[in-house]
Amino acid sequence: MSADGVTRKIAVRNPVVDLDGDEMTRIIWQRIKDQLILPYLDIDIKYYDLGMENRDKTNDQVTLDAAEAIKQYKVGIKCATITPDGARVKEFGLKQKWKSPNGTIRNALNGTVFREPIFIDNVPRLIPAWKKPIIIARHAFGDQYKATDFEVDGPGRYEVTFTPEGASAPAMRKTVYDFKGPGVGLGMFNTRESITAFAHACFKMAIDRKLPLYLGTKSTVISTYDAYWDKIFMELYESEYEAAFKAAGIWYEHRLVDDMVAQLVKMEGGLILALGNMLGDIISDLVAQGCGSLALMSSVLVAKGDKPGDFVYESEAAHGTVTRHFRQHQQGKATSTNPIASIYAWTRGLIHRAQLDGTPELEAFAQSLEAACIDSVVAGVMTKDLAISIHGNSAGPETYVTTNEYIAEVARRLAASQPAPRAAL
Repeated sequence: MSADGVTRKIAVRNPVVDLDGDEMTRIIWQRIKDQLILPYLDIDIKYYDLGMENRDKTNDQVTLDAAEAIKQYKVGIKCATITPDGARVKEFGLKQKWKSPNGTIRNALNGTVFREPIFIDNVPRLIPAWKKPIIIARHAFGDQYKATDFEVDGPGRYEVTFTPEGASAPAMRKTVYDFKGPGVGLGMFNTRESITAFAHACFKMAIDRKLPLYLGTKSTVISTYDAYWDKIFMELYESEYEAAFKAAGIWYEHRLVDDMVAQLVKMEGGLILALGNMLGDIISDLVAQGCGSLALMSSVLVAKGDKPGDFVYESEAAHGTVTRHFRQHQQGKATSTNPIASIYAWTRGLIHRAQLDGTPELEAFAQSLEAACIDSVVAGVMTKDLAISIHGNSAGPETYVTTNEYIAEVARRLAASQPAPRAAL
């Protein structure tokens, strides 16, 4: 309390990078800052407009600049953005079909995406056994998403070759299959550098959250490719992380992915599961829907920094820009869009900022904001998607509120849990 009797805002020691987005989530993003963040925090926000129009205007340089800012300041907080298809190129009059901002940032940081459902007691889970955090780590590089595939129309030999640079080793040639007729082929890759960065991020997240870490592969069948992942994880665990894991009372284990997924649907949770690109994509969506709604999913990108023990973080909502609701908003209609994942993008980013800076007051504020989101829903104040999850498609208007009403309720509960914010000048 200051001498004039006015409670001061919480001082945030270092900046955060704010990556603005598109459509309905952009509208919600500003409301979150205005009502839930800025009244309580004295914070230096480095703002980057990743809206579709500005990405096009800057030839997507703004996305690369934002990634560099995240490297510098260690924490980025990102709104949902549009990845344009042909229709979007025409709608916005774009110069070209720009790449996904998420993919651009992920590649620039060489980071790992961790997705975790947000549990709320009165929102039914399709898998009732899940009661503790289930975090899916997706190695979002290479594999099927960067593969070369092709179709053949008749008999022939499918071979792969590797030609080393220089003359230090002979070229490698492998026969994949002798086709007797038409078929298809696929060739994919990954790198030791990328898998190692993935492993570091997974071990770091496990220690931060004090949760056991599992790596899921099919090394019994893909005996070189998948076994390579197992080898790298185990080498790093034994050389750098085993002591910290034992001190935290957690463990690391490699399991065959089919057995792991079969066990996952029966477990109560309380784990991190590291998966390759395609499996991570699929299983993270399974976990999201199994917990009730894609709008109840947090997403954090973790990347190893330039110095030993140095990590950078980027938090975001794990859903899109809610175009249908944005069209309603443009018509002047009130929407009932769920802002929880966008709010959690801010809270999870602020928690990382607090942990990096050693500021428990900031971390406690972020946790209070998350509690206000959950307590509002438990008290029956929720958006339409959650009302349908609870009451079914027959949920009437009396069971849900608009986006603005929900944010107002969260703001009321947050204010009740905090010292009075400094009066606006």
